[in-house]
Amino acid sequence: MSDGRYGAVDVLYAEEGRARAALVVAADPGYSSIVEEHVAHLARVADYRPGQFYVRELPAIRAVLAGTRPLDLLMVDGYVDLDPNGRPGLGTHVHSALSIPVIGVAKTAFRSATHAIAVRRGHAVKPLYVTAAGLDRVDAAALVQAMAGPFRLPDALRRVDQLTRGIATPKIAPTPPNG
Repeated sequence: MSDGRYGAVDVLYAEEGRARAALVVAADPGYSSIVEEHVAHLARVADYRPGQFYVRELPAIRAVLAGTRPLDLLMVDGYVDLDPNGRPGLGTHVHSALSIPVIGVAKTAFRSATHAIAVRRGHAVKPLYVTAAGLDRVDAAALVQAMAGPFRLPDALRRVDQLTRGIATPKIAPTPPNG
């Protein structure tokens, strides 16, 4: 993968049933050149239902993606699939909905996700867990390993987390969807 549009997305839920979704878009697969930042606010999201997290998350992801041109790849916070047999996780549903490759980057191990590739970055002892749809897991893990930033969590994923938490505001003007 070379030139293209590479996104990273995250969603944060408030107790009042609201959500804030954030997206950063890079011009390179290492996410070293962030070209857009977006935040979308949702007044109401579905309640959490075990085993159906995507029902809650997918509308928020769609809302933040509505403000940008199509992406070539998207990273989500979490798992693409939940076990080696392909039990769908959030990333599988995002991949199906958007028809683009999706990389799942999880910060914690999920018991049944024995197929996830552990990626250690920087001086971190604790790994990130990488799964993928639409591209090989090994290639996805290599992309996460090579992402910009010296810490366990790549800079783009740290930035999207800051945007969802409201501790940062978008600094890079979005490119209009038709522009």
